[in-house]
Amino acid sequence: MKLDWHGEDGGAGATIIRDFFVEGESDRLTDVLLCAPSHLEPVPCCSVTRESLRKGLAVSVDKAERQHRALRGALADHQVRCHLLPTHADLPDLCFTRDTGVATPWGLVALNPAMPHRAREADHVAQALSRLGARPVRRICEGRIEGGDICLARRGLLILGISGERTDEAGAHAFAEPFAANGWDILRYAFDPHFLHLDTQFCMLDAHHALACVDVLDDAFLAAVEARGITLLPVSYKEARGLGCNILSIDGRTILMGAGHDDVAARISAAGFQGVALDVSQFAACGGGIHCMTMPLRRTAG
Repeated sequence: MKLDWHGEDGGAGATIIRDFFVEGESDRLTDVLLCAPSHLEPVPCCSVTRESLRKGLAVSVDKAERQHRALRGALADHQVRCHLLPTHADLPDLCFTRDTGVATPWGLVALNPAMPHRAREADHVAQALSRLGARPVRRICEGRIEGGDICLARRGLLILGISGERTDEAGAHAFAEPFAANGWDILRYAFDPHFLHLDTQFCMLDAHHALACVDVLDDAFLAAVEARGITLLPVSYKEARGLGCNILSIDGRTILMGAGHDDVAARISAAGFQGVALDVSQFAACGGGIHCMTMPLRRTAG
């Protein structure tokens, strides 16, 4: 189950996955797709980035690359293979790999981002995979959908965020079709575009626990999630605004999270999780956190 990719040395010949397979956000992560932030720029297409620019943000690519290397190091420390997408000078948000594609129980699905510069990212990713003989099994062409709004909560439960801007009803419906056909429970959540993506407000820790910005999530959604046996660990709006809710579960116990979110770290520790805090401040200022920066290619259950 291997294929070639650009490794840490930037050359071909590293190990790549031929079978893209994920059916739960917190199953054991073995392989992940990332992209170095060589061309990171603050694109004012979300409220967090616009606020950062009002405060005088000037992105340091050198600092962002150091932070990204530290993220890759933390993943490698936990036996996760990191596969690097080639960078592209005209795609400043390419380091947020989550939004362009998602691995499902039936293979990789190429998504259809709403923003024009992000839509080009999907082409870049699909072309890179095709050159390696690893074509996505599906491509969403109906409506708009981005990976930050997709949560494969656990086997049998799909949660979709629908802001109407980054992900719309048509895109969500198209993505959900094979899940519905295979009997998955599908929970749709409509929210205000101010909050960008579902993963800025809600992220799974394991199959039965999630971080949730209860200040802003609709009561009906919170009740629906809890009715499905998911315990919610509350995150304040201020913490979520700083991407404190935007985490990556390695194995249902080890959680990669942004540094500086002490309240979040304390809550997950008290619930029995091990938090690994990483400085991703350059990315958070541009509207993305660790969940945004990682596209799981393969997870294994058990």
